[in-house]
Amino acid sequence: MSDLNNFIKNGYVLKQHLFSEEEIDKLDNFIKNQSNKDQQVRNTKSTTGNLSLTLWDHPTDDLFGKFSTNERIVKPMENFLNDEVYHYHSKIIWKKPGDGGFDWHQDYGYWYNNACLYPDMASCFIMLDNATKENGCLKVLKGTHKVGRIGHGVSDTPEQTADMERIAELEKRHETVFIEAKKGDTLFFHANLLHSSDANKSDSSRRILIVCFNTKSNNPFKKAGHASYTPLKMSSFNSIMEYQID
Repeated sequence: MSDLNNFIKNGYVLKQHLFSEEEIDKLDNFIKNQSNKDQQVRNTKSTTGNLSLTLWDHPTDDLFGKFSTNERIVKPMENFLNDEVYHYHSKIIWKKPGDGGFDWHQDYGYWYNNACLYPDMASCFIMLDNATKENGCLKVLKGTHKVGRIGHGVSDTPEQTADMERIAELEKRHETVFIEAKKGDTLFFHANLLHSSDANKSDSSRRILIVCFNTKSNNPFKKAGHASYTPLKMSSFNSIMEYQID
């Protein structure tokens, strides 16, 4: 089955080795020695524990930007969504040992409230570390992007959670898939696909760079939440390794 047909049927596509170990190591070194992203952390929590993330709306003119605008993710995204896409926002989930995971939700459960009329949106998870069940890898309910937007209520945590009565019923009908993956593997998934993760019970971090895309035709009808449409300047396949770090 083609990647497009998989995306249409299941709501996600996992591409192994989309980015090389050398490229991920270069970004890891950049994070540790050149970037201040780890100093821009927003702390929140879910039912399973504390969460830490760093978020930005526009592609940065640095190594992160070479990943978030790389043709390896932009071209497939335009194929999956059948439209020109633009960078809606990016974020790093730091998921240190002991950190919690996100409860079941749809990204469009949030983005609907950001003046996006349609769920013609998707995210790209780039694994910066190996992802396992022990360290709280992502899990998805296969095919649930077809159920439409589910109501997301405010719980006793800062993060919204999808209607748990519906989740319980959907878990009976849809396979739960744990996305265990190696660093450099990349997951594309639809904004209505239900997903969550468990707490990190390992002794190492499980970091993910998430690049979120909206379609040009779905530009928010008013300024709200994340970025409005700006033409995306796509980076070449080799731009990551060609980037010069001072």
